[in-house]
Amino acid sequence: MIDQLLIVGLFVALLASLIFTDWPAVWVFVGSMLAAYFLGLVETEQVLAKASNMGLMTLILLLLVSVGLEKLSWLTRLSGKLISSNYALSLLRLGTVTAFFSAFVNNTAVVATLAHTVRSNRHHPASRLLIPLSYAAILGGTMTLIGTSTNLIVSSFLEDATGQGLAFFDFFLVGFSVTVVGLIVMLLSSSLLPRSGGEQIDINEYLIEAEVSADSGLVGKSILDNGLRELEALFLVEIVRGDHLVSPVAPSEFIEAGDKLIFSGDIKQVNALESFPGLHLFAIEEGLLRENMTEVIVMPNASIEGKTIKDSGFRSLFDAAVVGMRRGGKRLSGKLGNITIQAGDNLMLAVGADFNERKNLDKNFVVVEDAVGGASATPAQNYFITATLIAVVALATTGMVPLIKGMAFLLICMLLMGVVRGSELRRRFPFELWLIITSALTLSQALTNAGAVAALSNVLHVYLGELGPWAAMAGIYFGTLVLTELMTNNAAAALAFPVAFGLAESFGIDVMPLVMAVAFGASASFLTPYGYTTNLMVQNIGGYSLGDYFRAGLPLSICYSATVLLLIPLVFPF
Repeated sequence: MIDQLLIVGLFVALLASLIFTDWPAVWVFVGSMLAAYFLGLVETEQVLAKASNMGLMTLILLLLVSVGLEKLSWLTRLSGKLISSNYALSLLRLGTVTAFFSAFVNNTAVVATLAHTVRSNRHHPASRLLIPLSYAAILGGTMTLIGTSTNLIVSSFLEDATGQGLAFFDFFLVGFSVTVVGLIVMLLSSSLLPRSGGEQIDINEYLIEAEVSADSGLVGKSILDNGLRELEALFLVEIVRGDHLVSPVAPSEFIEAGDKLIFSGDIKQVNALESFPGLHLFAIEEGLLRENMTEVIVMPNASIEGKTIKDSGFRSLFDAAVVGMRRGGKRLSGKLGNITIQAGDNLMLAVGADFNERKNLDKNFVVVEDAVGGASATPAQNYFITATLIAVVALATTGMVPLIKGMAFLLICMLLMGVVRGSELRRRFPFELWLIITSALTLSQALTNAGAVAALSNVLHVYLGELGPWAAMAGIYFGTLVLTELMTNNAAAALAFPVAFGLAESFGIDVMPLVMAVAFGASASFLTPYGYTTNLMVQNIGGYSLGDYFRAGLPLSICYSATVLLLIPLVFPF
């Protein structure tokens, strides 16, 4: 009884920490696991067994393979042909291609690639396409085992509990159906998507800072006399003079030594500022050249989020300096180094030779224009890797070759062909996800050891017994859905699985319907930007508010849930 109270207390504290605090999920899970271990709720051998779980090792291998799959150029080739003057056709093309690629490639990389196409299009406001882009990536990820990390996590838990994980296409019938339904719903409810309102800001405009040196020929002359009004693709929006902000800037305003000139416009035209003597870019002060520029998007929970560029120690962290900064749909103001970095911000970086070797890049950024990182695959590599992937999936589906062995072979081929490098794999190793899943598996074992899973399942069985197993499945689904909107999808799946598995055993039914309810519930993040990384990625780019997600996502969430609850019992009978 004491053990049950201790483990239940740990889970309550875990849940409260994930929902009500900003503490990183990895530390919350690891802290809870260590508490369970030191309280004697789980044995050392059990912890080690969870850390080397076969399903977990397969998950890690698949995520490393996805690093190479991101280099394939099929998506980049298609991206320029997706958006036309016909909005409905553009949305369907964009959604279909996004969903297809998200079934096989990390959906964060898919959204990062296509977000560049969406915000550059001249036919439709970016805000009309970016939320559908994120939702299509979520939907497409539900179709296969490797489409989303939540599917892999659920498979890891199932393999730990039964010795048999999920097959590659176990999700496909339900996932394909919800994807088709989702695309139709998004098209029919597109009027709920926001149009760019207020001040119309070119989505491609970067904020660029240049400082006037004391010996500059610009000093003592007006803006008009210096020709700063004649720049074709750059516009002088502000002057920061000490603690004073000059805005708007009149043509008659005189330049003083030490002025910070704040321009807005096309970052690619920044070389035009070189023609002005004594005008130095923010990045040049950092000692980096503009020739090696690459564009990145700041990831949610990045270590630099909430800090200014100046205070973050940007150069020492990444061997890069910020040339320009953009926050979709919002006008930035003030000195570049004093702007607080937010998730979803686009930064144009002048990078040093060591930039691509930094191990913290993928925890902080999604690279949009990879001018410095690993090059895209060649046509021969594209065809070989794609054909090998198809063969591996086919052999794994028929049971001829285990998925883990096929993926190991594919990863070795990528390394030998130079598609990925060892340094990339070390940098992209999903260490935090490994810790989260190991911790969650260990806590699940602690729940079982203490008898808490059986006790909770019996209580739920009493209340849901008269309603039958369908109600149990629906309860697990909606419980997981609520959790994934309040925290991350991975954490929601990890918390919901033990309850679902125990409830299936208490009903004496097959575990697959409730397991699938957890998987699809954990991916049902359409109402807020917080549960899924792709939602957070497009939030600032599209200038969305929380209400925009709720309005656009509610019809999709209802239809997605109805389809899932209808199809799961048909595809996976009780």
